[in-house]
This record gives sequence, structure tokens and C-alpha cells, in this order.
Amino acid sequence: MLHSNLHAVLTVFGATLSLFSTVGFLNAFGVFQDYYKTHTLRDRSESDISWIGSVAIFLIYGGAPFSGFLVDRFGPRWLLLVGAVGQLVAVFMTSLCTQYYQFFLAQGILLGASMCILTWPATAVVSRTLPKNRGLAMGIVLGGSSLGGLVWPIMIEQLLQNTTLGFGWTIRVVGFTMLAFLVIVCITVREPVLLYESKSPISSDTEPAKVEPVSMPKPMKKKVEKAEVLALVKNPVFIFLSLGITIATLGLFVPIFYLVPNAISRGLSREVSFYALSALNGASFLGRVIPGHLADVFGHYNVLIISVIGSGIVGFAWTAASNLAGVFVIAVVYGFMSGVCLHMQGTAMGLLMGIVAIATLIGTPIAGVIVSRHGYLAQSMYTGATMLVGGLLLVLARFHYDRRLLASV
Repeated sequence: MLHSNLHAVLTVFGATLSLFSTVGFLNAFGVFQDYYKTHTLRDRSESDISWIGSVAIFLIYGGAPFSGFLVDRFGPRWLLLVGAVGQLVAVFMTSLCTQYYQFFLAQGILLGASMCILTWPATAVVSRTLPKNRGLAMGIVLGGSSLGGLVWPIMIEQLLQNTTLGFGWTIRVVGFTMLAFLVIVCITVREPVLLYESKSPISSDTEPAKVEPVSMPKPMKKKVEKAEVLALVKNPVFIFLSLGITIATLGLFVPIFYLVPNAISRGLSREVSFYALSALNGASFLGRVIPGHLADVFGHYNVLIISVIGSGIVGFAWTAASNLAGVFVIAVVYGFMSGVCLHMQGTAMGLLMGIVAIATLIGTPIAGVIVSRHGYLAQSMYTGATMLVGGLLLVLARFHYDRRLLASV
């Protein structure tokens, strides 16, 4: 049996571009958070504006089960095409928006739903294409979202600084750039094909073997009994795990949305602040890729706990970041820690996807309300507190599962 190495490489490349263009673009929402507050939506609160981005993130996470069902039913090809078209329509419609409800519909609902349809089929195909090297392949693919968060803020800010373009044409340039990427995604991300060598019964040993393509069978799904689900949700480990991840997720995306306006409020220039957001996302890429070996040695769950608690400590330290060096240190360290969180959460997200999606929906708007009423200092403390409380609940889940201090979990 031969596997098409070229097909595997192209699939990983296309899926990486998919997350670069979807989740990576959402990782740059801090640019829009600041721009809308100071230009287009000056009459709206920080919380109102953050709902646009949080709804998009919610739809990506919350729509994952539905997207997975569609992949199993129809395959990835048409879903990728529909998602790509929907995302491009959403981006180009955003370039025409002037009212809050228009931004909410285009950049929030339509963009988030389209990204959901586009993101999960791409990652599903990678898992089926490289089952033996799934960890490495998914690390590369998920790294695409961090690279997108590194590139998009710089690109968007530089375009916005060009007075001849304005907001509308800035977003259109982004849309045309996405168009090129998404065409590549739709071409390269295909269902895996296994190649079998076969010989005719009457052929000689010197006769070339025939190579016959066979489609990869879809994975069998185990039927889950109701009793098993009830036993799981009553398990203290599951209860502490779900509470911990949910509470931590409330604060997880706050720096991505508010690092830029927070830094500007402390006297940093706009340009430098946007580079800090890119630094955060660049460090997040390292956080997604590097800890894989550590997780194999010390246990994925142990590494997740350390990263969540570490993110909480950095969240509290964010309150003291009052100069250029401090902001960049916080951005890089938090980016790395949060990247580890997002990577390690994958093993626990299946049953928790719906709960976590709600946390992504309300977490940043709550932070926006805190900013409006109490300022950025209180918001930083909110970020640190949610991550630390979530981390402590994960510790309780870990010791309910295995009380040995040095056990690899």
C-alpha cells in the first residue's frame, strides 16, 4: 500500500492556509476593536464592539459539531467551497458597512459561520490523511492561525495608515488576499486516497505493478449509550474539568481583543501597539508547536494546567505593564502560554465544545463592560482571575483522576 506523499503535503499546506485565513484573521480583531472605537463606531462601548468578534469565535466553536456532521455526510469539498465563498462575501460586505448592526451581521455572524464551515473540514481531512503523524500535522496546521495573527494585524494597520485607501479599500485588499489563499485551500484540501499495488495473476515479476486509487474509508463512529453520558457528567473529574476550561476560556481571548487599546491607553503609540499584538500571536505559534514533546514526557493534562495557571499569572502582571518593554514582555509570554492552552485543550474539547463556545461568546464582552466601568486595570485583573480560578479547578480534576503528584496525566 502506497500513500501519496504529495497529496499529504498539499493537504497540510492547504489546511494551514485555511486556519491562517480564518482563525488567524480573528486573532487580529484587536486592530478592529481599536479602530471601530476611535473611528467608525465611536458612539458604541467597548463591550458592544467586542460582541462582533466574540460572536464570530462563538460560531466557530459552537458550530463545530454541526460542521463535523456535514463533513461526514457530504465530504469536505463542497463545504470548503461554500465556506470560502461565504467568508469572502462577509469580508467584502464589511468593507461597505457603516452601522453597528451591519458590522455585527457581516463581520460577526456571516464571517463566523463561514469560517466554521471552512475550518473544521480542513482539519478533519488532515486527521484522516496522516493518522500516524496526526500530532505533528495538526501542530503545523494550528500554527497557521498564530501565523495569521502575526501577519494580519501588521498588514491591516499599515493599510489603514494609508490615507488614500481608507477603511473600505483596506478591507477589500484583505478580501482579495484571502481570495488567493482560499482558492489554494479549495484546490489542495481533498479527501485522502490510498494507492494499492496490484499485479495480474498472469503477469511476470518484471511487469510494472498497477496502481489503483482507493478512497479512504470514513472512520466508524461508536454509538454512545445514554447511561455512559450520564455517568460521565456526574463524574467529579468531568465536572471540575468542564468548569475549569470554561472559566479559563472567559479570559483567554481578552488580551487578543484588548491588548492594543490597553497599550494605547498607557501612552504607547498605535503602531507599536499593533506590533505587540503580532508579537503575541507569533509567540502563540511557538506555544502550539514546542510543548508537544513536553506533553509526551510529563503528560498533556499536566502541561495544560501549567499553561493555564501561567496565563493567569501573566494576566495579573499585565496590570503593571506601563511601558514599551513591559507590554512586549506580557504579549510574548502570554502569547506562548495561551498557545499552549489552545493546543492542549484539543484533547478535552470534544464533549465541552458547547460549553466552551458560550464562554468565548460572553468572555470578551464582559471584559468590555469592566473597561467601561472600572478601566483597564480591572480588566487585566479579570483576565488573571478567570485563568487562575480555571487553573485551580483543573488541578482539582487532575488529583481526582490521579492523586500521585508526579504522575504523567
